[in-house]
Amino acid sequence: MITIAPADFSDPALLDFLQQHLADMSPTAPEESRHALDASGLQSPGVRLWAAHDEPFLVGTIALAELEPGHEEIKSMRTSPVHRGKGVASRLLEHALGDARSRGVERVSLETGSMEFFAPARALYRKAGFVETEPFGSYRADSHSVFMTLSLTT
Repeated sequence: MITIAPADFSDPALLDFLQQHLADMSPTAPEESRHALDASGLQSPGVRLWAAHDEPFLVGTIALAELEPGHEEIKSMRTSPVHRGKGVASRLLEHALGDARSRGVERVSLETGSMEFFAPARALYRKAGFVETEPFGSYRADSHSVFMTLSLTT
């Protein structure tokens, strides 16, 4: 059974999982086009990170980072390779969006890769109602990136 709870940064398995997320991104785009946060960035004020467990295993993560009041960004969405395609990412996304709604967040945006590796992620976001948008926040147009957003007020 999958459980989702706030991440515990004292858990070595979480730190290893987050490091693997960064390693997964390495071959997908040049360094300047990779925007994943490391463990330090995920502990910044305004960032919430959740971990999904299928005991005893950590099977996924998702974070929301405040961009400005009412607008947050999805960060560090990752499912362990052996658990991909089993609904973990959908559960994490549903959890994060529910949290955002409960706090009155009006819009959630994200940046993901344009490469085939990220096609399942883009499909998941589209299924949840996200639409492609222009770069937001400090992002700039980049052929390696796809920007998406979801209004939580409609």
